[in-house]
Amino acid sequence: MAESTENDILDVDDLDPIAWNEYAIEQGWSDGFPLIAPTEVAVERFVETCRGDNEPFPPMSPRRLVPTLRGIAANAVMAGCQAEYFPLVVAAVRAVLVPGYNLHGTLATTHPCAPTMIVNGPLRNQLGINCGSNCFGQGNRANATIGRALQLTLLNIGGAKPGEMDRSTQGSPAKYSFCFGENEEESPWEPYHVRRGFDANDSVVTVLSCEPPHNINDHASTSGEGILQTIAGTISQTGANVLGGHGPYIVVLGPEHAQTIHRDGWTVTDIQEKLYEASAIHVSRVPEEKRRNYEVDRASPVVNDHFYLSPSPSDIQLLVAGGPGKHSAYIPTFGSTKDCSVRVSHV
Repeated sequence: MAESTENDILDVDDLDPIAWNEYAIEQGWSDGFPLIAPTEVAVERFVETCRGDNEPFPPMSPRRLVPTLRGIAANAVMAGCQAEYFPLVVAAVRAVLVPGYNLHGTLATTHPCAPTMIVNGPLRNQLGINCGSNCFGQGNRANATIGRALQLTLLNIGGAKPGEMDRSTQGSPAKYSFCFGENEEESPWEPYHVRRGFDANDSVVTVLSCEPPHNINDHASTSGEGILQTIAGTISQTGANVLGGHGPYIVVLGPEHAQTIHRDGWTVTDIQEKLYEASAIHVSRVPEEKRRNYEVDRASPVVNDHFYLSPSPSDIQLLVAGGPGKHSAYIPTFGSTKDCSVRVSHV
C-alpha cells in the first residue's frame, strides 16, 4: 500500500469494514472494490509462507520504492488472498521486476495493458486456480485475488495511480486482475513451463503485459489447418501494438481446438511458424501515415511487403486453457515487454 505499509502496519483493529474502506479510498490505496483490512496478524501469517525467500527485491517503478515481503503481503491481504496464495504473488512480483518486462514503460503507457499471469505446475490444482471453463472470467477466488494482489502492489508500492503515473487512455478490465492457469491435463503437448525449461513438478508463474483476451470463434472448421487459418485472421489486425514485430503475444487454444490441431499432426513449432507467416499484414492494409511512422520512427522492418507481429515464431506464446467449446483466444501484449517466468519458492 502506501509508504506506511513498507515501514509499519497500520493499526486497523478499531475500524469496522466500512470505516476501513473509506479510509483506504481517501489514502488512494483502493482499486474501487472493497478491501480487506491488512492487520498485523494477517500480514504476519502471509509473510510466514515465504519466510525462506530472502532474495532482496530491486526498486519498483515508477516510485522506485524497494518492496518488502510485508508490504506485498499487506496488498495481498487487501486483495482477499488466502495465505497459501502468497508465494505465487511474490513470484509474480519478482517476474514484473525482471528488466525485460519493462515495468516502468508498461505502467506509464497510454496503452491499456496490464500484467497477465499464467500459472503452471502443481500449485494450479493445490490452490484451486481455474484452468478450465471461464478461466479468464469471474467466480474463482484464487484467480481473482492473486491477480488483484499484483495489481494492488503495483498501485500502492509502485505508485501506478490511474490518471497520474498510469496514463492509459481507456484502460481495461484486465487492470483489476488477469490470472489464469494452463489446462495441462487437457493439453496434447508438453506444458508451457516445461517448454520454457522448467521441470514438470515446478510451479511457475509467467507474466507479460497484455490487453484483455480477444475471442476466436470457430465452430465450423474440422481441420487443424482451418482452425489455424481462423486464428491467424483474428491476430492479423493493424491496430495492435505488436505491429512490426515489437514483442511477443499469447495464443490460448481451447482444448477442443487443441485436440483437433494435434490430431492433424501439428507440433507447437509448426503452429508458431504457421501463425507467424499467416498473420503477417500486407503493407496495403496499413494506412500510409502509420506505415511511414512504423518504418522510420519505430524501425519496423517490412519483409516481402509484410509487417510481422512478433520478432520470430518462437515469440508466439502458445498454451492451452479453458473448457468445452470451440473457442480460443488471442492476447496481444504491450509490445515492448518480455515473457518473464519465475519458479514459485516454498518455505
